[in-house]
Amino acid sequence: MRILVSACLLGENCKYSGGNNYDPAVADYVRGQQVIPVCPEVLGGLPTPRCPAEIRQGVVINREGVSVDREFRAGAAKAFAIATQQQADLAILQPRSPSCGAKEIYDGSFSGRKIPGQGVFAKMLLDAGIPVLDAGELPQPEKGEEP
Repeated sequence: MRILVSACLLGENCKYSGGNNYDPAVADYVRGQQVIPVCPEVLGGLPTPRCPAEIRQGVVINREGVSVDREFRAGAAKAFAIATQQQADLAILQPRSPSCGAKEIYDGSFSGRKIPGQGVFAKMLLDAGIPVLDAGELPQPEKGEEP
């Protein structure tokens, strides 16, 4: 299986803060699979670290009020091209991200309030019919099975 994964979940220091969101459950789940790590925000030319961003009224804005929508959309398009070229069967993405959130995102107020919705990249994948999971919704192994 070819699984596209948010690079931060695999330990790459590409998170807005300069760190990562390493998730051992994701690493275990993808072990033995063809893994395609991507960070749409870095692919869009944004630096690491960078000012946090959220989606407000359909536009990606950073906490300083500057639109970074163009960079987010350019990075999402590049990551999507990688997903299609590599024929990804599944994507496992960072929850709540303005790029990768598959089920919910922050509301654009920088208050921590979450709303239903998708990040720019997650929406592209979903619209194309590529299955997307938030990192926290990986299938759990049956009792006695290896992950």
